[in-house]
Amino acid sequence: MKAILFSLAMLGSHSLVPVSDRVPELKVEALCTATSETDKAMGLALAQSFSDCMRDEVSAQQQLATVWSSTKPAVRDGCEGEATSGGIQSYVDLLTCIQMTDTASTLASASPLRGASKNRNRK
Repeated sequence: MKAILFSLAMLGSHSLVPVSDRVPELKVEALCTATSETDKAMGLALAQSFSDCMRDEVSAQQQLATVWSSTKPAVRDGCEGEATSGGIQSYVDLLTCIQMTDTASTLASASPLRGASKNRNRK
């Protein structure tokens, strides 16, 4: 009984990271398999191989790890939904969505442009 209580106490004392604060675990192998097969079937000169696709996905996952916690939860949730819709999951799509949303937010908050005006310098 003491061992169980000790285990529960230890579990409660650890600093656990909420699931939403971690980059989601996506199953990208299916995407890379499908992409590679489709590219080959289409006879593309620069068909993406499975290994190249996986390299891109792992790189995107690593980049996400650096921006995930500073991304607003609403943006994370929306982008995660887009990156996993239709059963295909992609870290590249998730990262791109977050980057585009961040860029759009930055542009929207910038001061408005003041184009040329015939009347601005008149006295």
